[in-house]
Amino acid sequence: MFTAELKSTPQEDISILIRVDNHAGYYLCECGEASALTVKECQRIRAIFISHTHIDHFINFDQILRHQIGIKKTVVIVGPPQIAQQVQAKVKAFTWNLIAPEAITYEIREIIDEQTFQVYTLTPPHWDLKQIVDIQEGIIYNNDVFKVTYTLLDHKIPSVAYLFKAYNQVSINLKQAPFKGGAWVGDLKKAYERNEPKQFIEIEGETYQADTLFHLLEEKVGDSLGVIMDHAAHPANHQKIIQHFENCKTVFIECFYKEEDRAQAITNFHSYLSASASVMKAAKVTEAIPVHFSRRYAPSEVEQLVSDFMALFRQERHA
Repeated sequence: MFTAELKSTPQEDISILIRVDNHAGYYLCECGEASALTVKECQRIRAIFISHTHIDHFINFDQILRHQIGIKKTVVIVGPPQIAQQVQAKVKAFTWNLIAPEAITYEIREIIDEQTFQVYTLTPPHWDLKQIVDIQEGIIYNNDVFKVTYTLLDHKIPSVAYLFKAYNQVSINLKQAPFKGGAWVGDLKKAYERNEPKQFIEIEGETYQADTLFHLLEEKVGDSLGVIMDHAAHPANHQKIIQHFENCKTVFIECFYKEEDRAQAITNFHSYLSASASVMKAAKVTEAIPVHFSRRYAPSEVEQLVSDFMALFRQERHA
């Protein structure tokens, strides 16, 4: 369902592009330096998710902006407190006298706390920030295919971790049905999804109660994908991660420091090899992918870090 691709090399910053099966739009997590991100990909992005605005997570927004101007669509930007003003400051650094107001609209969803976010719009050429609404809801983004929830982690500043969760899919096995396909199939699915077992379904001139037909339906659990960036490796953060990402299928998690640099990780409110692997095990994640490494490490050191992480994660999972 979700296909995630790193658009940054291990020696660059961090940027993850997410594609969804049978879905036209793309979704970008983090705006770090990303040499593999193409113009066409930028133009197909429907939403951008930023954990925090340290330079290595936000530096490439200018390049994305450059490619999106003129697409005449609304692009959602999700991020931590102050993200609206920070995006506005970036776009206002340029001159826009030749750009029409309909060139693009940015809808900014600024997370305030675990349940609240504020929505703003930002359009050229003056880029005035207009607050639209405050929303009390833990779902920061949703469409007809999936939803995105979040939790705030401590990185000495708020750092947002995101969970993409596809909705369960309900299908019908017509080979087991004594009827031909028709409008009743959609009606039956709706009754199931809305938990309306007593709903009447009309099929070929006869009426049936929905729950007598539910055995024909099959429900497939939706895919899940997590993105956990910079965070201190302390119990409060780990508790949030375990609670929010429990049983997630795939998670990209920060693994900024090697085990021998654990003391520096603690000082800088970052995670490190064993902490990231252990919290993924505790959350019962199926596939954990370590990303976002300190630029002080040579390519060979990053390869070893990843290898050590995977060995520990697999060992932890089968312990």
